[in-house]
Amino acid sequence: MNLPESSQKRIVIIGAGFGGISLAKALRKLPAQVVVIDRHNYHTFQPLLYQVSTSGLEPDSIAYPIRKVLKRLENFYFRMASVEGISTDHKMIHTDKGSLTYDYLVIATGTKTNFFGNSNIEKYAMPMKTVPQALNIRSLMLQNFEQADDCTDEQQRKALLTFCIVGAGPTGVELAGAIAELKNNVFPKDYRHLNMNDMEIHLFEGAPRVLSPMSEKASAKAHHFLENLGVKIHVNTIVADYDGFTMVTKDNLTYYTQNLIWAAGVTGAAVAGFEEPSLIPRLNRYKVNRFNQVEGFDAIFAIGDIAYMETEDYPKGHPQVAQPAIQQGDLLAKNLFLLWEGKPMKPFTYFDKGSLATIGRNRAVADLGKLKFGGFFAWFIWIFVHLVSLVGFRNKVVVLFNWAYNYINYDKAARLIVRPFQKKSGL
Repeated sequence: MNLPESSQKRIVIIGAGFGGISLAKALRKLPAQVVVIDRHNYHTFQPLLYQVSTSGLEPDSIAYPIRKVLKRLENFYFRMASVEGISTDHKMIHTDKGSLTYDYLVIATGTKTNFFGNSNIEKYAMPMKTVPQALNIRSLMLQNFEQADDCTDEQQRKALLTFCIVGAGPTGVELAGAIAELKNNVFPKDYRHLNMNDMEIHLFEGAPRVLSPMSEKASAKAHHFLENLGVKIHVNTIVADYDGFTMVTKDNLTYYTQNLIWAAGVTGAAVAGFEEPSLIPRLNRYKVNRFNQVEGFDAIFAIGDIAYMETEDYPKGHPQVAQPAIQQGDLLAKNLFLLWEGKPMKPFTYFDKGSLATIGRNRAVADLGKLKFGGFFAWFIWIFVHLVSLVGFRNKVVVLFNWAYNYINYDKAARLIVRPFQKKSGL
């Protein structure tokens, strides 16, 4: 890999998600060579991926060039590459574009979709972890509606118009609400000859309630909001198989759908080169101490979703959401400054700022410390928090304009099949 020789120490950050970007930006004044490696040349604001998949936003509204985010770093280098492995004995990183050495390594690779070993679901279901995957869902949804509008077979048409979302965490709940709003406000005008009663939205959850990481009050409100929008909720239900047309649950219920979206779980996107106890195989996450050092290594750190840190308040690790990653990235930057000065590092303590989830227009739920509420005010807070958190002034303006347009016109502007998707089918 072509990088200049330097007398400065080299810090390599693998992954430009919330944690990696937060860390890199905070290293601006550190006298070190900072190298960021990612498979994409952009940072994705993942909480709004569902709006790309449901035609509410275009992908460039929630993505931002990594080089532009970090342009103020004097000794910053970005390489678009896939990391294939790490030789910890030689402090060497191997990628599909070549190899490079490091003095300090930070792994911030986040998570990937967890299909729990079900090869059929992995083959035929639609995950939503990346911008291309969100665009695939958008194209598939619109293509299926176009096909349904010209379909004479009743069972086939209903399968084209049935949406099954597996996983009722924030992603699944927000996605179900967005699709329900398309059914209620947009598709009846676009597809006037289709019977919208044929369109069904099913949300499946293995736990006893939706939004299980949030409070029972938030969960109950979200359940109520979704049912009012016409979403059919199935709790204590585990999806067992799917062949591209027929979905079967573990209690042998059958659903016919050509739109199965998998939001049921994630697993760590670990890099090859580590074994126990550094890597926890069942979680695919790195075990780290309170300074985010990977167990067994002084110069290798892990932050964000890929890091598993046990504390008194979080004995099973921190939640795999943006805030722990951002806070760990910020603190690690400070600790690296302390390392440079030969001072002891500071342990990480997570400050929980609360949780939010939106369920369509004027509907959201919020757990903000002891305050737990839902409705319009929670929805307004959700909008404000997400606008502030977006990277780049242009993205904030574009997203705000789109949301205002959608709110006033009950419309979704990005209903374009610009990149047709060929779905695998079991038919």
